[in-house]
Amino acid sequence: MQFIDRANLGEGFSKYFRVDAALDEDLKNEVFQIRHSVYCEDLQFERIRPDGREIDHFDAHSVHCLLRTVTAPLRPVGCARVVLTDPSDPAAPLPFEVACAAVLDRAIIDPAKLPRERIAEISRLAVHRDYRRRRGEEHTPVHIDNSDFADGERPRFPFVPTSLLLGAVALADCCGIDTVFVLTEPRLAAHFGKLGVEVIQIGQPIEHRGRRIPSVMHVEEIIRNMRPILHPLWQLVRAEIGRGFEEAGRVQGRQGLPAAQGG
Repeated sequence: MQFIDRANLGEGFSKYFRVDAALDEDLKNEVFQIRHSVYCEDLQFERIRPDGREIDHFDAHSVHCLLRTVTAPLRPVGCARVVLTDPSDPAAPLPFEVACAAVLDRAIIDPAKLPRERIAEISRLAVHRDYRRRRGEEHTPVHIDNSDFADGERPRFPFVPTSLLLGAVALADCCGIDTVFVLTEPRLAAHFGKLGVEVIQIGQPIEHRGRRIPSVMHVEEIIRNMRPILHPLWQLVRAEIGRGFEEAGRVQGRQGLPAAQGG
């Protein structure tokens, strides 16, 4: 499964995985269970919850993507979330604004001065232990190394973290977000650069579950500049995430509720 024809990246992905916008309670519970297995049980970043779901107060104004296998029964693989600003209090800080308040270089970008409804933060990218590819990495965060981008006619490709990143970008795009922030490992940021995703450092590193760099990405630039090899995968992921928002909008319309914001 690790060697994929460059011309069939989307087709190769669809043989093994599906990605959904987790907008209903059942899918969100699957996301929270993956997060619990990774953040509470494996990495011990968070305390164990009696109900087996890792949830924080930012989830009340977040959207999530869920990666699963395509074969029945659908097995959870990974997830990511996009934290939107609180619609009841738009000035309330996003998580990184709290953690990085003392180290942000506001001459590069000042999130407090941006239209708050157009910014968000990508966080809680988690991969279930069964899908961390290398032996001995069950208790480490998401990992990518140079071998994942090996040259040759049939290069290896890191489907899981890449599809989760693209899923988060698709969530942001569907929600009308222009600018996404992220606290990321230096190595992960460098490797996303190999995909044509420009991750711009906006402050000094902090210690937050390891060394993390506050960074910014612009949604339109991610979509415009991603490497051609990614286009089929991006189109597939964006279509699947978009269908989730469309279905949620139809359900909300039938219930007399406002549809999710579209972008």
